[in-house]
Parts: sequence; structure tokens; C-alpha cells
Amino acid sequence: MHYTSVPNIRKVLNPLFLDGLREELEKAGQNTQKLHALKERLSGIRVFDPACGSGNFLVIAYKDMRDIQSEIDDRLKIERAERKSVIPLANFYGIEIRDFAVEIARLSLLIAEFQSDEIHIDQKQARLNVLPLKDTGHIICGNALERDWFDVCAPQKSSEIYICGNPPYKGSQWQSAEQKADLEQIFGQRTKSWKSLDYVAGWFMKAADYGQKTGSSSAFVSTNSICQGRQVAILWPLIFGLNYEISFAHTSFKWANLAAHNAGVTVAIIGIAPVSDCQKILFSNGNDGKTIRQETGHINAYLVPGSDVVVEKHSRPLSSVSDMDFGSMPNDGGHLLLSWDDVERLRLTEHQKEKFIKPVYGSSEYIRGNMRFCIWVTDDLRNEAFQIPSLKERFDNVCDQRIKSERLTTKELSKYPYKFGEVRQVGNEEIIAIPAISSENRPFLPVGVLPKGNIVTNKIYALYDAPLWNMALIASRLHWVWIGTVCVRMRTDFSYSNTLGWNTFPVPTLTEKNRADLTRCAEDILLAREAHFPATIADLYDPDKMPDNLRAAHDRNDGVLERIYIGRRFRNDTERLEKLFDLYSKMIAKKGGKMKKKKDAA
Repeated sequence: MHYTSVPNIRKVLNPLFLDGLREELEKAGQNTQKLHALKERLSGIRVFDPACGSGNFLVIAYKDMRDIQSEIDDRLKIERAERKSVIPLANFYGIEIRDFAVEIARLSLLIAEFQSDEIHIDQKQARLNVLPLKDTGHIICGNALERDWFDVCAPQKSSEIYICGNPPYKGSQWQSAEQKADLEQIFGQRTKSWKSLDYVAGWFMKAADYGQKTGSSSAFVSTNSICQGRQVAILWPLIFGLNYEISFAHTSFKWANLAAHNAGVTVAIIGIAPVSDCQKILFSNGNDGKTIRQETGHINAYLVPGSDVVVEKHSRPLSSVSDMDFGSMPNDGGHLLLSWDDVERLRLTEHQKEKFIKPVYGSSEYIRGNMRFCIWVTDDLRNEAFQIPSLKERFDNVCDQRIKSERLTTKELSKYPYKFGEVRQVGNEEIIAIPAISSENRPFLPVGVLPKGNIVTNKIYALYDAPLWNMALIASRLHWVWIGTVCVRMRTDFSYSNTLGWNTFPVPTLTEKNRADLTRCAEDILLAREAHFPATIADLYDPDKMPDNLRAAHDRNDGVLERIYIGRRFRNDTERLEKLFDLYSKMIAKKGGKMKKKKDAA
């Protein structure tokens, strides 16, 4: 059974509408006219959960609304024996795909009504009200993405409608054929990229569509991935195009509840409402773990205060930082990549090993310390390498593998079987290396330095012979939150990108002193790691076991860099992102201005 804890339910319901009711109650004070008006308003509010499960959201909404009515009745000095609920169960609507859960939701609402009557009226009247059992009538069994929501919760004059819930998440790669069909029905005529959307995106789109005729406000628990990477550009312009905006949000937090199958995902809570001048509210976790409530004029699709912006790929860095590229792609059928035993079986002399064998690193080798090697032959040593039978045999295998390819470019590479398919280094560069895939559980991106003589594959992003201060930027919390927001996720892992993550990363103009300070910070991080040799990156950056001296080195690095940005430390990740998006918007505007001047000059 799908279960959402009460504290998490209230993170949805309170900012959606309950806090507004409580504020109105506070303003009413003892004013009889205002109290009666609020009571009348309560009677017209309808709550709709189109993924209601066993009805937890509806039950909590009902009980909390009854609490508010009870306070009104207290202020109006209505005797308990004369009190009646003005909040009918008929105002609570739900759609649930499992028939058993539908029955539980209906029964849960009846029990909630009985319990509220016991508390706010009296036990005798509660028993009289509950019997005979009545049909709540508005919890239906069906697929919420197929059903017409107007048929379930038809709009009525002067009624407020609030939509809420915790729909199924399901990333694009985990969706069934039926779920894909659901999304196609909703998005197929709107965008060609709908297949990349999480399943929960369907609820947001249907809520915005429904709101066109009802003016309803909605809030859902969602995977945070719909506010990250590629999905931002696919989903949110469609919702904003319907004159809807993000009215409030709880930024990313780990989902936890008491259910047996506790969802191990990172979620956000996102509210959408018709565009208005009202202040928007952003909830985020501070560095001390406490919730920070921030009012702002606008929340963008990345759940950051500021104007709407979509981060696009760039072929070169927007800031004055070093160029970043992929490592080299083998495209060799495994014949140029070797274990140490493979190297020994080649029976090369030490001189030949020094010439033709080099350590090679992909993400796994770099993070976990799994040593691998590769055959690395430059054009000037080609003939010498072919004279060695064990090497020639491997070159022949590479040639055969590439010739069989259906891709013309790969067939062409069969002429150079001694080389990687795509070569992006000579082999004598110092490399600042960033794994292409890295766990989000690590508190920092595991960037490091590989000395000359090492090869990196396309599973590593590389800055070749770049100043060390670049590493300090990549190792920062600022860069971590930027990558986590604008790049694509692989499940709960970061999928790094040079064009989307590094080239777009906003860096202020650095002075020589700034660069020197950051270089020292990078050196301190490397020295802290060396103190724990032979521990691997995976060992050192385990969040539960990270050595104190390494954590302190990263903290110093963050302190130096963040003071370059704003003259002090940031309060939390939301403030970091707010500054980064502000800088990004200015950089894009400046770049656009330069391009316009070039066109005008032409």
C-alpha cells in the first residue's frame, strides 16, 4: 500500500491552502462577520487527490479543516451540542487505480469524520452521525491519467478546488508500456521529447489543464528530477504556457516514512497555481539541517528564486576557465584494454612495456582503484609495435571488430587498429579527471589529478595540462549543486557533462590572488587524500567515513571560493543556486549582446 507520513502530507497541504485558512482565522480575531465568512468559505472548499491510495491526504485535509472550524465555533461561542460540521465528505474527491485501496480510502474518510465529531462535538452525537454508514461517493477506481478529471470533480460556482497527492514516480526507463501510453496521450501533441519525462509529470500537466477552467491550485510530491537536467526544458514551458507558475516548493530532500517499503528516492514538493502577484514560498534545508522559509517574487523551474531560465548546452565555457573534453574512446572490442595478467601474457620486455603499455582510467578505475592498462601506440611507433606478435594479434582483432561494424566511421577506423577509436590526448599530459558517473551520496564531486603517462577513457572528463585552480572549482559545493541541478541524473547518480555542467558553470572574474588561493586549496585536498594512502576515492568520499582532514580541506576550499562569489559563506544550497542562476542569466545576456553587435557590424 502506498503510504505518505503525516509530516510529509502537511508539507504539501499547509502551503497549498491550510496555512492560508489559518492566516485568515488569525486576521479575523473575534470579528463575528469575518468568522462566519471564513466558515462559509470552509464549506465550499473541495480537495481532490488524483492518486489517493488509501486516502491519507484527504483524511489529513479533512481533520485539519475540522480543527479550523472548531476554533471558529469556539470564538463564536457556539455550544458543543449545537455544533455541526460545515465540511461535508462530499467535498473530498479521489482517483485510485486499485479497487481495494479505493474501499480503504472511503472507509478512512468515514472514520475521520467520526473521530472529528468525537473531538469537536461529543461521542453520542458522533455515533448518531456515523450510523447508518453512508457512501462518500467521490472516491473512484480508475487510471488518473486516463480519466477526465472534470467528470470526477466537476467545477462549481464560487468553490475553491485544491489538488494534492503523491503520484507514482517512475523514471522514463522504468515505465511500462501502459504508462508510456498514458504520457503519450497527455504530451504526444505537445512535445516530441515526452518519452524522457518521469511518470509524475503527467499529473502536473493534467493539473494545469484542469486549472484552465477551474482556477485550481495543485501540489504534488514528486521526483526532484523533473526540476533537473533535460526534463526542465520539456515539462515546465508547457505548464508556464498555460499561465501557471510555481507557487511554493520544498526543495530536494530524502523521502522517508514508516512504510515497509520505504522509498529510497530524493523528492521535492512542488505547488503550481494560476499566475498572480502573491509572494512565492520556498522551503529548503539550511546547513544546520533546519528548514529555511524564504519568500520570493518568483520561483523558476529549477526551484530557485529568480527569473525563468533554461540552461542550454555550450560548446565552450562561458566563464574564463580551462576547456574540458572527454577522454579517449577505445571502440576496440576490448582488445586494447588489459588487466595486469593480460599484460604479462603479452611477454613484452620492460622497455616495450614502457613504450606501449599505459595505465588507463574510466570512472570505475578512478573511483574504486581497479587498475587496468591499455595498449597505447603513437603513429611514429606503429611499425615497431606491429613487429611484436602478441601486439599484432590484438591489432588484428581490433581490425576485424571494426570492419564488421555497420557504421562507416567505425569501418574507417579499421585502418588504425593500434589506436583508440577517438584519441584526445598524447599520453604525456597531466590530467584533472572527473568521473562521468558519480554517486550523489558523495558530498563532493571526486575530481582529482592523474600524473603524466596515464590515459583516460570516455568515462572520464578531462582538463589536460590545466592550472590546478580549476580543480578547486570542480571540488566545491557550488559546483556540486550546479551539476546536480542542470545535468541529467542516472538513477541517484550524477551524470557529468562538460557542455551542460562545466561550460555553463558561472564563475566570477578571478584575480591572480584568487587563483593562487584556489590552487592552494586544491593542493590541500590532494595532500589530505595522500595522508590516507592507499585508500581509494570510494573509501575517502564515503559520507559516513570521510576523514576529518579531507572534509576540513574541502570546507576551506568552499570558504575561499564562496567569499569570492558573495564575500561570505552561503547559508544553504538554495542560496548557492540563486546566486549561480543570477550570474548565469547575466552571462547569457552579455553573450547575447556581443552576438547582436557582431551581427549588426556584419
